[in-house]
Amino acid sequence: MSNFEQFHCDFYQSNYTIDDQEEDYNSYGSDKNLCGSRKSQTREQPPAGAFSLSEMPLSSQRYTGQILQPTYSPNTLSHLSYSDGFDEEPPLLEELGINFEHIWQKTLTVLNPMKPADGSIMNETDLTGPLIFCLALGATLLLAGKVHFGYVYGVSAIGCLAMHALLNLMSTPGVSHGCVASVLGYCLLPMVILSSSAVIFSLQGTLGTLLALFIIGWCSLSASKIFTSALAMEGQQLLIAYPCALLYGLFALLTIF
Repeated sequence: MSNFEQFHCDFYQSNYTIDDQEEDYNSYGSDKNLCGSRKSQTREQPPAGAFSLSEMPLSSQRYTGQILQPTYSPNTLSHLSYSDGFDEEPPLLEELGINFEHIWQKTLTVLNPMKPADGSIMNETDLTGPLIFCLALGATLLLAGKVHFGYVYGVSAIGCLAMHALLNLMSTPGVSHGCVASVLGYCLLPMVILSSSAVIFSLQGTLGTLLALFIIGWCSLSASKIFTSALAMEGQQLLIAYPCALLYGLFALLTIF
């Protein structure tokens, strides 16, 4: 037992006294008081440039809108409004260059070769009517048992290039590819009538030959009239009608044979 008490005293023996502990506690308390005084000074004297919550405007403190739905002012709505509305946009057909009134006027001009042509309308590069008439010609030939869609498009493309080169040599202002294709395509309408007749009866005979010659003259007369009015080539209608008759003669041969 005495050995245990001696061990106990030796184990807890130290040079640290109560006086040193009190001194350390007092120094720690003084440091803590010093830190607290610094913090209180910092809170009492805010830095320059800082602002308190009470100095903020009332509109920024309160939020009157709903969650994920910001409030809008009249000034904000004026910036968000579009300058050009949908009502001011042109129609879709006008943007695509499709004018049914002009298409109807050109069709009537082709159907009536004696009617004077409007050069301002005929000088437009409108390909809606020509594409429709080319498809109609190919469809009527298909009904007659002739699959000639490739020939129709091939002859049309070669004929437009040849007529474009010829008209540029003959006219002073010149002409565009679109104008030539538009005029020749619209004047293909009488040829659709001839191909529709081939569905009903055969054109390989005297009646068919006379009808084909009449249709060729009709197409070439309409095309030459439109070209002379659009390009101001008065007195040269017969010179233009001759190559047009050769071109439409190829379509007539496709229709008859």
